[in-house]
Amino acid sequence: MRIALAGTPQIAVPTLEWLLTSDHELVRVFTTSPKAAGRGGHIVKSDVARWCEQKSIDCIEIAKADDFQAKLDDIDCVIVIAFGILLPQNILDQPTHGFINLHFSELPRWRGAAPVQRAIEHGDTHLGITVFSLDAGMDTGPTFRSATRERDPQMRTSEVLEYLATEGVTLIKDSLADISAGVVPIVQGSVGASIASKIGKDEALLDWNLNADVLQRKILAFYPNPIARTFFRGDLLKITNAVLSTTYEEKLEPGELHVSKNTVLIGTSDGILEILSVIPQGKSEMKAADWARGARIDLGEYFG
Repeated sequence: MRIALAGTPQIAVPTLEWLLTSDHELVRVFTTSPKAAGRGGHIVKSDVARWCEQKSIDCIEIAKADDFQAKLDDIDCVIVIAFGILLPQNILDQPTHGFINLHFSELPRWRGAAPVQRAIEHGDTHLGITVFSLDAGMDTGPTFRSATRERDPQMRTSEVLEYLATEGVTLIKDSLADISAGVVPIVQGSVGASIASKIGKDEALLDWNLNADVLQRKILAFYPNPIARTFFRGDLLKITNAVLSTTYEEKLEPGELHVSKNTVLIGTSDGILEILSVIPQGKSEMKAADWARGARIDLGEYFG
């Protein structure tokens, strides 16, 4: 088939790499227009755009749905992976076989922008991937293929997405074969449906009065974006990884710090977290123990 792919972040790249070696023809690649990033407001191209540059493949930047007009008439199917723009039905109907989406949950569980983040945050025991036919709804189209994997309770969103993006290549391959064979996708049910809303920076501010396991899941879920955060001595401190601590026997109040040579512990409402890595304000990510040595933390100091 003559295939186009619409994607923005790195998780679209494994499918792009497969398409180059498949029996399908990768005719066109779409990505979202570059956006300002960082404190300097520098314009940054998407991961997909940079991949296309490396492969000397033309990449069409899309700012709004109407930009697809006149670019789909020679396409059999468009694969969408984390593209970030909702498309109306008249655009979805243009390719011969429409648009299919690789979505990172087992639908109808976690429809929306942040399925992996919400699954980790809520403590789901399994994670999923689904290939479905896009319609004008929010991840409501009929499904071709899906799979589930047991969730590693120590994996952050970044590692999960990398893993699922690779696993999803097989689902894309099989779904395209289904389409070629005339297989009709299965209409989604609504039982168990939930919305995985985008996570804002305000939501990422940690409340140390919560349970330790809840806080650890938030830290894992919110990495690499927007990254869980707290305050220390009035400065913002981002927390990028943490584990539940079972070895420290003394009680710590919620937010209270205890620092030893190689560990940084923080109290919660019902237990203790060991902070593994942090991003201090204006600095790069580092081990929490290295940060603590530089900060010279006193007894009785608190996060928050």
